[in-house]
Amino acid sequence: MTKPANRPVLDVPTLAEGIRSGNRATLARAITLVESRKAEHRRIARELIQELLPRTGRALRVGITGVPGVGKSTTIDTLGSNLTAAGHKVAVLAVDPSSTRTGGSILGDKTRMARLAVDKDAFIRPSPSAGTLGGVAAKTRETMLLCEAAGFDIILVETVGIGQSETTVADMVDFFLVLMLPGAGDELQGIKKGVLEIADMIAVNKADGEGATRARSAASDYRAALHILAPKSPTWTPPVITISGLANEGLDALWEQVELHRTRMTASGEWQSRRADQQVAWMWDLLQQRMMEALKNDKRTADRLKALETSVREGETAVSIAVEEIAGLIGI
Repeated sequence: MTKPANRPVLDVPTLAEGIRSGNRATLARAITLVESRKAEHRRIARELIQELLPRTGRALRVGITGVPGVGKSTTIDTLGSNLTAAGHKVAVLAVDPSSTRTGGSILGDKTRMARLAVDKDAFIRPSPSAGTLGGVAAKTRETMLLCEAAGFDIILVETVGIGQSETTVADMVDFFLVLMLPGAGDELQGIKKGVLEIADMIAVNKADGEGATRARSAASDYRAALHILAPKSPTWTPPVITISGLANEGLDALWEQVELHRTRMTASGEWQSRRADQQVAWMWDLLQQRMMEALKNDKRTADRLKALETSVREGETAVSIAVEEIAGLIGI
């Protein structure tokens, strides 16, 4: 049977050539393959990424997080527009942990970033729906590689939610930016130590108009909080600055810090080491996911797994006993 004329071509060489040439439709099609749960699509995606691997790894990867209402989308829209105006190609990817509960992204990313959405040198992609945050993160990593192969030299990874997604994103980027609100008095009490420990910079947003004074005060409080923590790198002490994403104030200084970080970390060898560690950690994450999928889909163990799950839920079987039996079923 002849394929319909408008059916997308899914062979690896054609897709790879389209991505290398910067064809946005081909890039979007390839990302859809990465996000697919179909075995054949996954196979093609794996082969495609392997084919494109030599063209990856050259982009600057920046993670951006902050509580809802801090102005992440406005800041990314303005920052991204500044970067494209300076000659960069910017891809924005979102990691949305809410999609693990609802099955889809909660926000219309392209409407939240109006300028970047129509910028020919920008590409916005919301997170895929997936069963676990780990699944979302794995697909985001692969999407990041595809965007790099397509010529995007700056990748901005936004965490739409809060919680585990912050650490997940920090583990896949070169620089992790935490946006904070002015008026730190109350917010400072709620800052998780773990977020400060993984931050490469803190930027107090909304530092314009009447918020400027409160933002400076908040920045001072955040600096004091950082002083009690040991920096994660001997080469870099996380700076605290004030910005206004809405008014486009302080964003040039912000990006100067990002580039300074890259220069220092590259000179010390930490940049390359961090990238290598991330790749190995990604391999183990994928392996764990594949093993869990294989276990859950194994017809020999499926019924017993459900029975043990019910027994543990009802308090009839200890977790350690259940795990031991499951391990025995698969011979480990």
